[in-house]
Amino acid sequence: LHRIWLVVHLQEGEEAELDGRGIPGDIEPVPEVHVRRAEKGHEALQGCCRKGGSGAVYKAALDDERVVAVKKLEDVIEGEEEFKAELNLIGRIYHKNLVRMFGFCSERSHRLLVSEFVENGSLDKALFGGGAAGRLLRWSKRYKIGVGVAKGLAYLHHECLEWVIHCDVKPENILLDQDWEPKIADFGLAKLLNKGGAGSNVSRIRGTRGYIAPEWASSLPINGKVDVYSYGVVLLELVKGRESPAGWVLRRTIMTLKAELVSGEEAWIGQFVDHRLEGEVHWRQAMVMMEIALACLEEERNRRPTMDSVVQMLLSCDDEFPSGGPDT
Repeated sequence: LHRIWLVVHLQEGEEAELDGRGIPGDIEPVPEVHVRRAEKGHEALQGCCRKGGSGAVYKAALDDERVVAVKKLEDVIEGEEEFKAELNLIGRIYHKNLVRMFGFCSERSHRLLVSEFVENGSLDKALFGGGAAGRLLRWSKRYKIGVGVAKGLAYLHHECLEWVIHCDVKPENILLDQDWEPKIADFGLAKLLNKGGAGSNVSRIRGTRGYIAPEWASSLPINGKVDVYSYGVVLLELVKGRESPAGWVLRRTIMTLKAELVSGEEAWIGQFVDHRLEGEVHWRQAMVMMEIALACLEEERNRRPTMDSVVQMLLSCDDEFPSGGPDT
C-alpha cells in the first residue's frame, strides 16, 4: 500500500495533518499534498471553493509539481473498510472521458479524494457563462463534448467489471481539458451495482433538479437509464446553449419538440439551435443530436436507448465539413 500524507488548510490558521493509505493497483502514490482553499478568482477553473452536493473541491499541488483536485467528502456513511473497498474498484476505472483518481485519504472522519485537475473547468461555465475568457463555445466543440460524454457513460455502463451508475450527470460534473475533451467527474461517488443485477434504489445518491429521470419519484429500482435521461437534458443544452427548464416546463418542451420531429419539417431545428452559432452549425449533427436527446428523454425508461447505441448514432454523423442549413 502506498502512503499518502495530506496537509489540509481548511481555513486561515487551521491545519490538520492526516495519515491515510493509498489504493493498491493502478493508483499512483501521492506523497504529500498541500491543499489550500482556492481563491474566488480560481473558481472558473474547476469549481474550486464551491461546495457541491458531495463536498468542496480544492486545487492542490503535489511534491512533483503536478496540479491535482482534492475533494473533501461530506456525509460519508460507509465504514472505513467499505469505503476503501469501493475506492479500490473505482481507482481501476480508466477512460479518457472520465476524471482519473490518483489516491485518497481516509482517517477517522476525514474522506479526501485526489484526482486529476482539468484545465478548462466545467461545461456549465463554458456553455452558459461564456467560459473563463468570455468566449462562445463553438459548435465543433459542443459536438465533441456530446460524443465524449456519451463514450464515458457507455464505458461505465457496459465495459466496467462492475456496472457503475453515475446518478448525477449534469454540466457541472462534466469537466473540459486543454483540448476541450470532456471528462466526467464524480462518477466514483455513485452506487456500484453488479452486472446483471436487478438494480438499486441508490437512496443516498441525489440527482439534480432538471436532470432527474421520472423514475426517481417512484419506487422503481434505479438502473443506468437514469443516466441516459440526464444525458438527454445535457444534449439539449449543448444544442440550445441555454439551461433547460425543469419540471412540467421541460416536459412541455419535450412534447413540442417531438411533435416538430414527427411532422417531418426541418425548419424548426434552426429555431432551436443556439442563434449565436449562425453560419457554423453542422445541421445533420444538430438533427441527430436532437433525435438522440428526445429518445433519451422518454418517460418510459425501457424506451430510452443504451449509451452504446447513443455513441454509434453520434458517430454516424461525424464528418469534417458542415452541411447546408435546415431548409436544404
